[in-house]
Amino acid sequence: MIPDRPAGFPVGDLTLHGRVLPASNATFVGEIDGVKVVYKPIAGERPLWDFPDGTLAAREVGSYAVSEALGWDVVPPTILGDGPHGPGMVQLWREEDEDQAPVDIVGEGQVPPGYRHVFDGLDAHDQPVSLVHEDSPELRRMALFDVVVNNADRKGGHVLPMPGGHRHGVDHGLAFHVEHKLRTVLWGFVGEPITDDEAAGLRRLGTVLHGDLGALLAGMLTEDEVAVTQRRLARLLSDGTFPPPATSAYPVIPWPPF
Repeated sequence: MIPDRPAGFPVGDLTLHGRVLPASNATFVGEIDGVKVVYKPIAGERPLWDFPDGTLAAREVGSYAVSEALGWDVVPPTILGDGPHGPGMVQLWREEDEDQAPVDIVGEGQVPPGYRHVFDGLDAHDQPVSLVHEDSPELRRMALFDVVVNNADRKGGHVLPMPGGHRHGVDHGLAFHVEHKLRTVLWGFVGEPITDDEAAGLRRLGTVLHGDLGALLAGMLTEDEVAVTQRRLARLLSDGTFPPPATSAYPVIPWPPF
């Protein structure tokens, strides 16, 4: 099943303007009918041993569908479209405000007001630093979204600050794995209760995950991946708190973190 084109998504031929470098998989910037977009052709995906099924493009589109069901506008409008290099993910470009830093590196222990501490480490010059992120409703929702889709690659650079204060998340090709693979820089809310508003969004998602959205995802993911997503969401609602990192040997912070 292919998802419907979001309302207002441009229609027409995709014209490329350039390639995004560096990027693990082929990523292009272009436009459709004068609207700027990001295009990731399936033919440019690099095979991954731990994501052998389906395509990264489908996982990105599935992530947008989950974002829409939550009603939180985490992921910019995203479709499976066609372009000069064949079918792939096409996503509306979001122009970020470079004066804002929802995720940042600061001097060790120098956590600014309104930020949460994530971890301490050393920078490229062996100086002690701390990774921090905003304490904001937008990042709380993004962190919960990442738990649900099991996002294995929430780098700081994948959090886009919008001029009005909203935050968009991008690059969700490494999501929906059946094994626990949550790797994120947004660990600052661990152990905090989920608010009533957040729980309402998660319950909205749960309803459609067992209905139309579940059927949609079944056309893009494996049957087990859809079932595990449903169980992850149910566990998150049952626990009622932001979960801690898993107690296993795998890294819980993506590297590099930006």
